Amino acid sequence: MSKDTPVGPRITTLDNGVTVVSDSMPHLATTSLGIWVGAGARDEEPDEHGISHLLEHMAFKGTRRRSARGIAEEIEAVGGDINAATSVEHTSYNARVLGEDMPLALDVLSDILAAPAFDPEELAREHNVIEQEIGAALDTPDDLIFDLFQERAFPGQAIGRSILGTPASVRSFGPDRLRTYLARNYRAPKMIVAAAGAVEHEALVAEAARRVSGFAREDKPASLPSRYEGGVEIGGGRDLEQAHLMIGLPGLSYRDPGIHALQVFTNILGGGMSSRLFQEVREARGLCYAVYSFHWGYADTGLFGVYAGTDGGDVDELVDVAVDQILATIDTMTEAELARSKAQAKVGLLAALESSGARADQLARQMLAFGRPIPLEEIVGKVEAVTLDDARAAGKALIGRGRPTFAALGPGKSLESAARIAERLSAA
Repeated sequence: MSKDTPVGPRITTLDNGVTVVSDSMPHLATTSLGIWVGAGARDEEPDEHGISHLLEHMAFKGTRRRSARGIAEEIEAVGGDINAATSVEHTSYNARVLGEDMPLALDVLSDILAAPAFDPEELAREHNVIEQEIGAALDTPDDLIFDLFQERAFPGQAIGRSILGTPASVRSFGPDRLRTYLARNYRAPKMIVAAAGAVEHEALVAEAARRVSGFAREDKPASLPSRYEGGVEIGGGRDLEQAHLMIGLPGLSYRDPGIHALQVFTNILGGGMSSRLFQEVREARGLCYAVYSFHWGYADTGLFGVYAGTDGGDVDELVDVAVDQILATIDTMTEAELARSKAQAKVGLLAALESSGARADQLARQMLAFGRPIPLEEIVGKVEAVTLDDARAAGKALIGRGRPTFAALGPGKSLESAARIAERLSAA
């Protein structure tokens, strides 16, 4: 094992390459801990759509020495809870328990990854559960629009597909397919054991060395490079009260030095009630209830977007105003807006230090992305260093990086004309 870092979050690398990172929060009695894997939906092969998410579900359906009920009962017998989540690039398995019960929680979490049973009857039931989850997503237009948007931005690629998969793809996965995917992607160098709260680092390392030493030392295959394309995706055949709209542009990787300036720009445009979009689209014109902008950063790319829902008759006007605001923000943003945006970013960072679960997640993601925890002072310093010229340049670069993505779902004969309005961002 490598030596621990001397101050701040403590880090140890096990002999097989698994990283153990912890941050003690002495005022807490509970520990949030988990195992994070640097593999997610974008690591799926073309015939594996949805297998990452299915694997996450099956993790709690029994191991060689625990039944599905036994897993739940063991954790809840000590007052804890357990959960998991799948994203585009990561999968996490988490628990929260009293500090003294950390060994039990890590034993359960490692067991579900190292020795899953993949019982065929449990698998068949989980196929049904996920099919219901897919159905619920299809019935929720303000969720479905994001899937259409991502697919149009990155067509024909795993990074552009929905995480859930399709009923047909999910039902095609048997125990052998799950084991193949797990063995290929759950490799020690891309696995992080992270904990925050009432945790002693040496004890966590000792437990991790016993529990996760069996994972392969070799790295997982690299994810395929992304390819942003953009274009128009209009969903049909739905009787909806509102039209759901998204306008997007290619963004930046979270590793790009310009990421902080772009986040500041994004917040000024649509990051809160004082943002340009909220004030102009909702407050001044009453065109919608919800409108906001966002930026998703990935390992090699990013995706900027604006979401709004509106009446079918207001689609053209809303898109026209939103495009105007994107362009105007670049040229007319103020120092006061810059200061507000920076304050929003800092509060978001500090909030992670007030929750052991958020802190453990932050540590794990930073280790996977950068190979080290990023000190709060370093991140805040980079945010504070963003100038008005930097934020404006980030907006200009955003407009010039590629053609827009426009996705729409719902009523209104003007969805296609709204897409043409969004194309103004190409000519800016």
